[in-house]
Amino acid sequence: MAFECQDGPEVSKKLIDCVQNPCANHTGSNQFTSIPKTEKTSLVSSEFDSKPDKEKVSLSEPLSEFHSRKSIITSAVSKQFLANDVLPTFCRSITDLPPALISEILNCLDPKELGIVSCVSATLYKHASDHHAWKEFYCERWGLPAPPLGLGYSDEKSWKDLFVEREFRSKTFMGRYSTDVLYGHTEAVRTVFLLASAKLIFTSGYDTVVRMWNMEEGLSIASSRPLGCTIRAVAADTKLLVAGGTDGFIHGWKAVDQLQHLFDLKGSQSHSSEFRLWEHEGPITSLSLDLTRMYSGSWDMTVRVWDRFSLKCLKVLRHNDWVWGLVPHDTTIASASGSDVYVWDSSSGILMTIIHNAHVGNTYSLARSHTGNFLFTGGEDGTIHMFEITTHCAETTVFQVATWIPHSGSVHALAFEFPWLVSASSDGKMSLIDVRKLLRTKNSASSKRISRGKHVDKNSVEPPQRMLHGYGSNLFAVDIGVDRIVCGGEEGVVRIWNFSQALEIEKRIRALRGIRLENRMRRRKLRIEMDRKGQTDQCSVAAKKNPINGDRGGVWNNKRGVSSKLKA
Repeated sequence: MAFECQDGPEVSKKLIDCVQNPCANHTGSNQFTSIPKTEKTSLVSSEFDSKPDKEKVSLSEPLSEFHSRKSIITSAVSKQFLANDVLPTFCRSITDLPPALISEILNCLDPKELGIVSCVSATLYKHASDHHAWKEFYCERWGLPAPPLGLGYSDEKSWKDLFVEREFRSKTFMGRYSTDVLYGHTEAVRTVFLLASAKLIFTSGYDTVVRMWNMEEGLSIASSRPLGCTIRAVAADTKLLVAGGTDGFIHGWKAVDQLQHLFDLKGSQSHSSEFRLWEHEGPITSLSLDLTRMYSGSWDMTVRVWDRFSLKCLKVLRHNDWVWGLVPHDTTIASASGSDVYVWDSSSGILMTIIHNAHVGNTYSLARSHTGNFLFTGGEDGTIHMFEITTHCAETTVFQVATWIPHSGSVHALAFEFPWLVSASSDGKMSLIDVRKLLRTKNSASSKRISRGKHVDKNSVEPPQRMLHGYGSNLFAVDIGVDRIVCGGEEGVVRIWNFSQALEIEKRIRALRGIRLENRMRRRKLRIEMDRKGQTDQCSVAAKKNPINGDRGGVWNNKRGVSSKLKA
């Protein structure tokens, strides 16, 4: 590509006036008065000497004939100016543009295209590697990283390095894995939560006890006292842990400073770190947290929004059936009630839209992308749907992007971490679905990248990329994070599917692949050099043996003559 502005305004003015006013020299315009008419004629004639005489311009022709040939003069003059002034500047490249303009051009590219541009030259590599778009790409897919808790992030790494590393990690779910089985629960496990930033796992179920596990070692760290009823929902971050029981209460633990594992589940140090909220009138089925609020859904057909600091209920969102699940994002909440899916404005409590009859039977599970514009639902009919939520001019619309039917039983749980959607079903299986091919990146009017769903034929949607087996009974809960998948079910055990081994294997494979490529290039270069040298030697030897002197009585002719004599 070449981009260049004209060095002087005179050329552009002449071109504009010549195109807009082609008859100026006949009418006496002052644009070309500095050039005599004879010079104009000679200029045109010299430019078109190779053309037939009928195309040459003569000043003695009548005015009507001049008008019919004004385009020839215009093109000739234009070509003369372009040849003298404009064409030499076409050697300029995109790297000569101002950095701000280059940044705007790079802002229109997706991660793959930006990576390709960085391989063109050292200048573009610097621009593309330091571009702010890498931070947008990363945060759109996985949110901001948590440096203090040892996920391998450091301040020294650029956003491009963080993006490439995380994208590389996401591919390991198609590799080898090992499974760890965690024993401790005495009855079925109804809920699991993976806090990857702290490398902790929280589980609970019919035995009324909340247990905390070490994600790396698979060891039990602590367990709470019996809470008195089945725990169907658990949610946590680095500041707060909450559990919801079938008696309608929310039991919570606040993080304790200077405690290695954040929460004192046994309550041995301070009772002020625990609290219990009573507002719901039925079993609590779902819980979620964000930075300022806490959300709870119940079979009393309500979703309640809480202030997580004052622990007061702010909003009550009422439904027409039992609430099975919810997923908040920013100022919106998606909730599953009966077979319908609701989308609410959490600030005002206004219902934005409803997806009627999302599934045949109840909609048991929900998951949502980090940007919030993609919603995944799993239901009693064993299907998984992907919806896109868009808001324009205060109007919210939802359309279906894709559908999968990977299970023969109800889909009880869904979890999403870009690009993988994992589901757990009553048939004892888990499915892994890669949604990257269903997305397209689009720049909005506010210069922000927005992922949109592609309009694809339902028959062309790829099936799940992987099915994980190993259970002979119901799976009730699943969660995914970094390179782990955690699930629990009716067997009363917790299984961890560890894909970190696949990450190490993939790193070794890439290193060996690079070594092989380097050796191959070295051998190819050596072979080319040897071929060139050998070809030169062969040509010199052949020239010495068979000099070309035009003698027809050479060896070949003599041999032919001898053979003919022998035959005679």
